[in-house]
Amino acid sequence: MTDATPAASLAASSAASTATLVNPHDRAVPLLTVAQLRVSETAAQSAVPAHTLMARAGAAAAHFLLEQIAHAPAPLGAQPVWIVAGPGNNGGDALVVAAQLKRAGIAVEVCMPVEVKPDDARWALGVARDAGVKIVDAPPASFDAWGWLVDGMFGIGLARALDGVFADLAARLTARARQRGHVLALDVPSGLDSDTGNVVGDGVAVRATHTVTFIAAKPGLYTGAGRDYAGTVSVAPIGLADGIDFSNDTAPQAPAPADAPARLNAPALFADALPARDNATHKGTFGTLAVIGGDTGMCGAPILAARAALLTGAGKVHAGFLGNDAPPYDAPHPELMLHAAAKLSLDAMDAVAAGCGMGGSASARQLVDQILRLNVPVLLDADALNLVARDEALAARVTERAQVGDAPCVLTPHPLEAARLLAVDTATVQRDRLAAARALAQRFAAVAVLKGSGTVIAAPDGRVAVNPTGNAGLASGGTGDVLGGLIGALLAQRLPPFEAALAGVYLHGLAADTLVEQGDGPAGLTAGELAPMVRKLLNRRFYSRNLASA
Repeated sequence: MTDATPAASLAASSAASTATLVNPHDRAVPLLTVAQLRVSETAAQSAVPAHTLMARAGAAAAHFLLEQIAHAPAPLGAQPVWIVAGPGNNGGDALVVAAQLKRAGIAVEVCMPVEVKPDDARWALGVARDAGVKIVDAPPASFDAWGWLVDGMFGIGLARALDGVFADLAARLTARARQRGHVLALDVPSGLDSDTGNVVGDGVAVRATHTVTFIAAKPGLYTGAGRDYAGTVSVAPIGLADGIDFSNDTAPQAPAPADAPARLNAPALFADALPARDNATHKGTFGTLAVIGGDTGMCGAPILAARAALLTGAGKVHAGFLGNDAPPYDAPHPELMLHAAAKLSLDAMDAVAAGCGMGGSASARQLVDQILRLNVPVLLDADALNLVARDEALAARVTERAQVGDAPCVLTPHPLEAARLLAVDTATVQRDRLAAARALAQRFAAVAVLKGSGTVIAAPDGRVAVNPTGNAGLASGGTGDVLGGLIGALLAQRLPPFEAALAGVYLHGLAADTLVEQGDGPAGLTAGELAPMVRKLLNRRFYSRNLASA
């Protein structure tokens, strides 16, 4: 090694950077892919002394652990830390963490089943040895005596499924996270694809309670299975601006460059588009929405959507039913205007949300065709999407709307509906959710809202966001209808389609999160509970300041 001593190099590198940790909650931080991260790393490494980035990463993760240990109740705060180091640079990060903890007076042991190989990691091994860190090649029979467990096996470069001792350790760390918590993943949980949120090679991955991710947040930590595997995420920028660029913590410009990263959905992306609630406004100010659907036996779906639209601030809400068993009025909300769909004057609407409980009849197809000819914002959900998927003429009409100057449609498919629209299978959609959402946006010149864990919102101009709110409580009937009503109401209030989708998805998930925090979920949370909470959150977070200053 060319350095005077590994310890001196570590001290110099750590002094050059603070152990900054950023909580990405409510921040529109960029989500960098592996390719984007490699570009950032390469540029940074040419501008700083050798080993600097690894030293900073290890210092940041050690800082996180020291903070956690300092505030932990007994016996966790007094228990030693166990760290597993893989053979690559993720293992090097882990060794720096161990050295930092040891110097801070924390008992620590590193398990290194295979000795690290890259130059940076070999430097980190020297740092750990100089610090007096105990390094062994086999894990303990039990983790009962340990406090925090740290996963430093593999990072973003993993290309194949975990196997052997590393697969066994991934399973053991996951079991510990489920039982007692306190499992920290360095950069990404080992075995997780940081671009897609899928487990690499259909193998196993570490299910962590916390992740400290380096340089920038990654898409795979927030969508697909990644949200469950990553736990609570903190970002350590390690002195690079690419990951936490707060100057861009606003709505991405349209059109977005082809290589622009996705962003984490946050209020900064849509708050400025919400309409003012001035005293001199009236119901016409906030638009008229038509919710169309409800074939016989499915009339509850448009009622859920219409109630959600009403509570999200639309000035007037109509519900149009295809079925012959529609109620004459909605007793909880007599403000809603209920009609037979064929008798509703759609050309008088400011926006239309169609598809919930609509069915696939010829009448439904005719209505969708009529709606797509309107010069108003249109949201298509559920059965309307299935009609488009199997009807080339309807699909062409969706695409043509953007070409003739109408606002692009907002499409809100779940993965199976997305697969039908793209003529692929559901596994293909879920294999890369960001790519699927982008493909939908391009194929239909529409704003695509690919629902699921970490809903992806993609615009035809290239902007993409991944939503961080929501939980398992949304896995129940009718929640998608509520989302359609929320976005429809925002379209009626004249939000641009992309911003309406961002706001609706964010508030929908946040309502579920708030209800779970109150003990009203995830088990047993119902769709009908979401809209009242959305109203409360919308007013508290975006309108209370205006009212206080009036």
